[in-house]
Amino acid sequence: MGLFTGFTRLCKGLAAVLVAGYLITLIFPFIIDYLALIPGKTIPFAWNLLTAGYLEQSFLELLVSVLGLLFGGKLLEPIWGSREFLKFIVAVNFLTSLSTFIFMILLYYVSRQEDYLYIPLSGFHGILAGFLVAVKQIMPDQEVTASFVLKLRAKWLSSFLVLIAIVLGLLIKESILFVPFILLGTYCSWVYLRYFQRKSETNLRGDLSDEFSFATFFPEFLRPVVNAIALICEKLFCWRNLKSREQAEGQFLGGLPLPGSDPIEATRRRERGARALEERLSVAAKSAELESRDKGSKGKPDFLLSNVNQDLGAEDNV
Repeated sequence: MGLFTGFTRLCKGLAAVLVAGYLITLIFPFIIDYLALIPGKTIPFAWNLLTAGYLEQSFLELLVSVLGLLFGGKLLEPIWGSREFLKFIVAVNFLTSLSTFIFMILLYYVSRQEDYLYIPLSGFHGILAGFLVAVKQIMPDQEVTASFVLKLRAKWLSSFLVLIAIVLGLLIKESILFVPFILLGTYCSWVYLRYFQRKSETNLRGDLSDEFSFATFFPEFLRPVVNAIALICEKLFCWRNLKSREQAEGQFLGGLPLPGSDPIEATRRRERGARALEERLSVAAKSAELESRDKGSKGKPDFLLSNVNQDLGAEDNV
């Protein structure tokens, strides 16, 4: 299996949607006013909370989004399943657009600059940021090398992206077009995975393990402060999942933990993720070895093959 093979039908279909949306904006530029997220027009055009995430306005953003979707889906969809993978994309896209709309309205009231109300915001980068959060959850200890120089564990990829987005937001004024999507996409995807994603193995919602708490996005010395702030989120999203939380933290009966507790399920999920990655690497290595053998056999001299045929003929005569 090569690097650019093995993409799922769902990912190819979503990539086609992104390409089609970009081509439509080239042919009919006015369509951006109806499909992009423009906070000042969202109240009558509420559908842009759904469409903005699938609309790219530049070729570079389209290229990054398509590649990120294909490779992210190649990793996550086999683990989650097509239905859950699509549900994740739809949910994170809507939550990111909604929170970005609220953020831009608040930004307008603070700054009194009407530009924040009429900037067309769109792009798939909020969901791409969510993919990194999912990788953090599934295979946090997997080491990733960037440009053969920087080595990071997978659990720090989303934090590193957020840091870059914040720096760009402080230095470049135009970064307002994508920074809110990245920051809020990271947070909304964590909220969905933490509290709402249903696990087929245990029929529980969310991942309440300590290894996936909000504080794990931050360095060790900041975690006590972050944990105190994160209690607000716990109260907002956990009140419906109190029963699931008790089971997820591990119920005890007669001093023994009941099967299906969330820490066990989280460990199994990370093992499945690591195993899926190892299988892909082994398949790629085997295919490369077979190709090298084929090339070697094709390069053998003809006289060696003729000698082998003569020896076989002599054995048949005997």
